[in-house]
Amino acid sequence: MTDVKKIPAAVAMLKVIESYGVKDVFGYPGGSINSTLAALDQEKDNINYVQIRHEQVGALAAAAHAKLTGKIGVAFGSAGPGAVNLLNGLYDAKEDHAPVLAIVGQVGHDNMNYNYFQEFPETPMFSDVSVYDRIVMTPESLPHVVDRAIHEAYQNKGVAVVVIPNDFGFDEIPDVPYSSASKTYDKPAPEPVASDDEVSEALKMIKNAKRPVLHVGRGIKGNGDKLIELSKKLQIPIIMDGLALGYVDASYEGNLGTANRAASKAADEILSTADLVIAIGGDFPFAKSVYASHPFAYIQVDNSRIQLGRHHEVDLPIWSDSGSFIDKALAQSEQVAPSPFFKAAVADEANWKEYINKMLNVGSDEQDKSNGNFMDEFKDFGKHLKDTITNANSTMPVAPIYKQINRVADKDAVFSIDVGDNIINSFRYLDIQPTNKWVISALFATMGSGLPGAIAAKRAYPDRQVFNIAGDGALSMVIQDLVTLTKYQLPVINVVTSNEDLSFIKGEQDDLPMQIFGLQLQGQSFELIAKGMGVDATTVRNVSELPAAFDKAVKVTKAGHPFLIDAKINQDRGLPVEDLVVKIENGQVVETVSPNYLKDKNDNKTYTLPDFFAEYGGEGLLPLKDFFDKYDVQL
Repeated sequence: MTDVKKIPAAVAMLKVIESYGVKDVFGYPGGSINSTLAALDQEKDNINYVQIRHEQVGALAAAAHAKLTGKIGVAFGSAGPGAVNLLNGLYDAKEDHAPVLAIVGQVGHDNMNYNYFQEFPETPMFSDVSVYDRIVMTPESLPHVVDRAIHEAYQNKGVAVVVIPNDFGFDEIPDVPYSSASKTYDKPAPEPVASDDEVSEALKMIKNAKRPVLHVGRGIKGNGDKLIELSKKLQIPIIMDGLALGYVDASYEGNLGTANRAASKAADEILSTADLVIAIGGDFPFAKSVYASHPFAYIQVDNSRIQLGRHHEVDLPIWSDSGSFIDKALAQSEQVAPSPFFKAAVADEANWKEYINKMLNVGSDEQDKSNGNFMDEFKDFGKHLKDTITNANSTMPVAPIYKQINRVADKDAVFSIDVGDNIINSFRYLDIQPTNKWVISALFATMGSGLPGAIAAKRAYPDRQVFNIAGDGALSMVIQDLVTLTKYQLPVINVVTSNEDLSFIKGEQDDLPMQIFGLQLQGQSFELIAKGMGVDATTVRNVSELPAAFDKAVKVTKAGHPFLIDAKINQDRGLPVEDLVVKIENGQVVETVSPNYLKDKNDNKTYTLPDFFAEYGGEGLLPLKDFFDKYDVQL
């Protein structure tokens, strides 16, 4: 028998990972993962080791990579604390159904079950987060287990965990093919198709409805234009799940935007009056509260049977791909007459967009009150240090920041949006189009996901412009990895909205029977921190300074270097559309401000709609009744 060449088992494992097209592996060193590090060194011409500064950043970056590209993301951590640190990012992948491979170190097999240093039973730790969770039992089986793990992650759209005793990775095994990677897996999977009878029944329900609404999730995929055609033909307004942003042209008059809290006024109002909701490809986790506002008939179209009825009782479940359902609905339906309800919804959204435009342009004529950049003010360093650390007395609103992002963003820019108020603000102010890519921690909603997402985006799309949009609370959780941008010269534009407050939670506490507590953050200079990590940066305190700051950000990143804008904003709450209560009583629409709004604050003042709108600069906003009356919507 011919002698077979031998290689370390960890190298054989990496060759399997490489065969699936993986280019980057995110991780942080540790004693129990050294055999993997040795293999990464040996395979450095074929696969990149991206050293992050905390394992959760590696896992979040791997999850973001998977969400952005559809391809498996890979992260690793050592035994014990490294493994635990991975969990936050892995849960993000689990909740957003992203395929991720997690390689976890373990002490050598001969030290296992001796209560050895950093030895923990790790497979139980990952049992809930994973779709595949194995500990390698022999060096020879290591590449096979990893190959199976990748298949499981793809098939089940989740996290696959492989725990590797450290010594097994060093042991040599035959250098033979272990991978089952194939182009056959690149073929589109067959999708379920709605039957003609199902579509006919759906169209019958739509015809009998007076106020139908399309509620669309990311399952709409590339069918946004078809959806608009159906919306026009049947005169049905569209409301989006947050994750569907960018799939349907935002400029379409019948697109009302998102619902619930990170929402438009029109979307919440119209959804609250719908007598039929047609949900297509959605996973709306707030349905238990939002859908419970009033009774309506419910059609749900989804290509996953497990999603049908998951969040709300279904009158007509249809197991189908969104595209085939829309195609059949278009083919089987006839053009309906202009709908008063549709016209009212369009007018309501147009009124909301006027308000959004006003917010974007607040302070655009403000006189320049700039303190200058760091080097210009070096002679007055003490004053500059004080100004960059605190946002005391800052009156800069947040919306004009998004105006500048929209101005300088390339048509194919990638946005990584961190959790917090920036989700609300991005959904309202950021111009996300089908040509863009964007990523958030959607269902797990972990703060600190913005920077890892930007790292992953720039690694995956080196020729595309990348933004990290984060609040001061969120960035602080992963701020050490600004230095990762420097280490790998990743030209990311980092926008930090700094107001020394956990504003998203403050909005929740505003409407609870409690006083605001525990949310104030110590001020810090993100400019100086960034510069200390090798990232060029500036601090902005006035709207008039924003254009120059963003122009500099573009110039610096085009030169191949990261940049950070520390935007000192005020603590104003965005208009809380979730506090609008819409009901139909005696054939009339009745809209009021929730009694929970500012509960136990402001001497329990009762707010009228004009008072409520005026609190947020919305004097031009009109109640839903005005639009219903104008177009004679019958209730």
